[in-house]
Amino acid sequence: MFNTAIDSKLRGCDLVRLRVADVHFGNGDRLRTTIVQQKTGRPVPFELTETTRETLTVWLKLRELRASDWLFPSRSRPGEHLTTR
Repeated sequence: MFNTAIDSKLRGCDLVRLRVADVHFGNGDRLRTTIVQQKTGRPVPFELTETTRETLTVWLKLRELRASDWLFPSRSRPGEHLTTR
């Protein structure tokens, strides 16, 4: 999560709302992606470094996440994402 936050420079509320499809495409990770900020409504393009892509690949395999799942799912609330709290 930390690597993704550093690469994307997204606010916490936008970071926790990422879906797997935002950073992963089919059999590989996306090099670049664009997220619309919740606060401003503006698109924010960003690029993921090699280290972050490798880390995310391991994370996705470990958690067995699908494209429609939250990238950082909550452990206490099934079906929801982590909160900024």
